[in-house]
Amino acid sequence: MKKIAVPSRGNMVDEHFGHCEAFTVYHIDEKNTIATRETVMSPQGCGCHSNIATDLASLGVTVLLAGGLGQGARNVLNQAGIEVYSGFYGPADEAVQSFLQGYTGSNATCAEHQHHHQHEHGHGCGHHN
Repeated sequence: MKKIAVPSRGNMVDEHFGHCEAFTVYHIDEKNTIATRETVMSPQGCGCHSNIATDLASLGVTVLLAGGLGQGARNVLNQAGIEVYSGFYGPADEAVQSFLQGYTGSNATCAEHQHHHQHEHGHGCGHHN
């Protein structure tokens, strides 16, 4: 069974991986449909400085669909064996459905995140509004 994680706020894709309130983990069955979903609370602090990549990998997550995230977070997730696709917005269920139907997002990296991340954590990417 494939598992897909989505950084989420409520039932929506959170625009920024590093500051989401939770991750919704979708269990995908052999028919390539959503079988079940579970919520994993996000660790405190910025996502790229937490153990969330290894935590998600230990749950069997192999794909992460995000609104936006920096290259550092993308690298950490990739090193944990998680494929990352960005450019997903709106209801999390719809993002997963569109991925299962072949949409792979924009895969844009939030370059501004790298610069601002060095100065403060109270930022928003600004590219995803």
